Amino acid sequence: MSYSRLVLTSIATCLLSSVSLLQAQWPEPVARVVPQADGYVAIPHAAKAPHKARTYRALFDATQAADAPDHLLPALNMAGSELNALDAAGVPLRRAKFVVVFHGAALDGILDDTHYRSKFGKPNPNLAVLAEMRKAGVELFVCGQNLAFAKIDPATLSPDVTIASDALLVSMQYQNDGYALLSF
Repeated sequence: MSYSRLVLTSIATCLLSSVSLLQAQWPEPVARVVPQADGYVAIPHAAKAPHKARTYRALFDATQAADAPDHLLPALNMAGSELNALDAAGVPLRRAKFVVVFHGAALDGILDDTHYRSKFGKPNPNLAVLAEMRKAGVELFVCGQNLAFAKIDPATLSPDVTIASDALLVSMQYQNDGYALLSF
């Protein structure tokens, strides 16, 4: 290696290492309600920060499968992270009016552990989250139409999930009641 190339490589290495020294130091994320979901970092002086007196109505439309069998369904992770956010900001959980409706590729994530293990060879990571969300007051529905067309036995699903007639009707009803639609 030439002397000039060695000098340039040394300078580049020093610059790259100094960039890491300039990174902001953020507190650790807080995840008390659903520890398996993403945590929340309080942002000082942030616009539109959670407000303790506001009621948060959200319908999480769960249609996506997890990236891997040992990962959470995206909708459960997002709903859990928002519960964690509200909790960390001091918003009482009774002010979180959350609904999750499962259909499509997300159905595998609500299988009971026996059937999930049979299909994926791993325990279902979503089951504890479903129980925690239920405890936090989240309503959990699965599309009955999807179950019927896919010939899925309801007995193979988590008992924390309620069978609804149709996911789209659930979505319309909650949106008509002022719930924000969040799709994952």
